[in-house]
Amino acid sequence: MSGCDCEHARANLEELIRGELREVDCGPIREHLADCPECRDEQQVFEKLTVAVRRACDGPAPPSLRDAVLDSMRALHD
Repeated sequence: MSGCDCEHARANLEELIRGELREVDCGPIREHLADCPECRDEQQVFEKLTVAVRRACDGPAPPSLRDAVLDSMRALHD
C-alpha cells in the first residue's frame, strides 16, 4: 500500500502532469497510480487534455482577439 489514496492522487493529478509538485510529493502519487487502474485512467485523460490544450494554445493569438483585448483595456481607462 502506498502513502496515497485515490482522493489525494486525483486531487493532485494536474499538478503532477504539469510538473508543479515537489519530487517528494510525486513519489507516493506515482506509486498509487501504478497500483490503481481507475486513477491511472484519470491520469491518461488529464494527460490527453493537457496535450490538446497546449496544441490549441500554440502560436500567436488571432488579430481579432488581440484587438478585442486592447479595446477592453482602453475602455477601462476611459
